Amino acid sequence: MTSDLLRATATELLGLYAAGTTSPVEVSDAVLDQIERHNPTLNAFIHLDPDTTRKLAQESEARWAKGEPDGLIDGIPLSIKDLTPTIGWPTRRGSRTTDPNAPRDIDAPVVAAARRHNAVLTGKTATPEFGWKGVTDSPLTGITRNPWNPERTPGGSSGGASAACASFMGPLHQASDGAGSIRIPAAFAGVFGIKATYGLVPNYPRASHIGDMANFGPMARTVADAALLLTVFSDKPDPRDYSTAPVQGQDWRTGLEDGVAGMKIVYAPTLGGYGWADDDVRSAVDAAVDVYRSLGAEVVEAEPEVPDYRKLIDVIWSCADRWILDQMTEEQRALMDPGFVAIAEYSRRYNEMDVIGAYAAAGDLAIALSVFMADYDLMITPAMPLEAFGAGEYRAPGQESGEWAEWSPFTYPFNMSKQPAASVPCGFGDEGMPVAFQLVGRHWDDAKVLRAARAYEREHPFAMPDGYV
Repeated sequence: MTSDLLRATATELLGLYAAGTTSPVEVSDAVLDQIERHNPTLNAFIHLDPDTTRKLAQESEARWAKGEPDGLIDGIPLSIKDLTPTIGWPTRRGSRTTDPNAPRDIDAPVVAAARRHNAVLTGKTATPEFGWKGVTDSPLTGITRNPWNPERTPGGSSGGASAACASFMGPLHQASDGAGSIRIPAAFAGVFGIKATYGLVPNYPRASHIGDMANFGPMARTVADAALLLTVFSDKPDPRDYSTAPVQGQDWRTGLEDGVAGMKIVYAPTLGGYGWADDDVRSAVDAAVDVYRSLGAEVVEAEPEVPDYRKLIDVIWSCADRWILDQMTEEQRALMDPGFVAIAEYSRRYNEMDVIGAYAAAGDLAIALSVFMADYDLMITPAMPLEAFGAGEYRAPGQESGEWAEWSPFTYPFNMSKQPAASVPCGFGDEGMPVAFQLVGRHWDDAKVLRAARAYEREHPFAMPDGYV
């Protein structure tokens, strides 16, 4: 019975609650037991509060018992990333420089939305220091590991969420993405994650050091669950985010089963010549492209003409890290991730004109991608060009620099362009680790991204690792 509850999706659990065959208390207890069993190995959760989790579950159970559930995810376990402020819980941001006793009186908009819909909050998931890199380890919380192989990384910066998701530590997980931090870990751990069009999900506190590149979003084991959680997160505007678009209130599950017949999809395997993929990854993505052809989509291969986005992210990201570093005392700097400090110091070769120029060129990139996409419903690229590498490692083996921007060339361009982009599992590489393709939509066409992801999932349901349930 416990195994069945852990395997159940959020959508299935809601049906079980309605039928009275299980309860939020049973489910939350099963999830807490699962965390207790597997978190010592995976280090996905870095803060737990079982009393609060059980209290929320008991309140939900009482509503369901009266036939009065309140909200789209009433009684469903949900984890929160430790970059996301949550009333009553510390927000350490993976950093020993943060105060564990700081006020805990703010909910980010996504947490406030989860409370409106009566989610059962399970705890905080791990992130690297200030979310600075595409893997998850920090001096504060140690190394987070991949459920498919604990010797490998689950990616980052939402690596705690992806590790929790793939190991059945709850069906729903809040993540965030400033340069790929939903899609990198989703790809490495073999789960589904989407970065919505910028402005769809209210964003606070704003990641001021990277401007309007940061996004909150969902991660789940199925497309339907991610669509459900995106519906929750985007249910209404939040006055703390002046850039939120007036499109809230849409149910992103609507039309999810409509398929891709008649869609025009462009496959850009190198995204303008700046991306790359190992042969095994490219083969898996090619096969996924063929699935869309078989489902009635018109697929063409073409590449956009875009500026060298690797140069842009080097300037923007390293200078953003310097902005954080320069607010620290010498004592605090000594507590920080040496890699973070090194990248921040590296940025001192850039001046203000370099930064302004990088943001201007990022605008040109966004225009080029928008114009290119005008002729297509969707774009496909690899999500990650390689399989997950060693846990605790920052640099990928065999790469010229090994820096995260080199081994994640397909993610951050779409933070600059603000387009919706999702990581969709599509099998395994030669080393037995998950690989994924990326679906990219036109601005505000998030529904097509979800619909196309679901069309692929119907043909090839996403596999999860053995040994956890």
